Amino acid sequence: MLYCLVCIDKEDSIETRMRNREEHLRYVKETNVVKFAGPFLSEEDTMIGSLIVIDVENKEAAELWSINDPYKKADLFKKTEIFKFKHLI
Repeated sequence: MLYCLVCIDKEDSIETRMRNREEHLRYVKETNVVKFAGPFLSEEDTMIGSLIVIDVENKEAAELWSINDPYKKADLFKKTEIFKFKHLI
């Protein structure tokens, strides 16, 4: 089942994001549940959040994946929301 994680960074947190980026990308690769993902960008092209679509069994598994994400552990996000997602196109 697909779940969409909408993650909004805390203000002025690009340094936290960059410090933890390699570990986050390693986690994405190792868990092998991410179908597509990428950063939200400001009008100045600074990364300000993330959109991550994962394929897991249920919402609890999506929440667990989110909790174990190195970005989340680094306290990068001001807000994270998880929604069931249906891919149409």
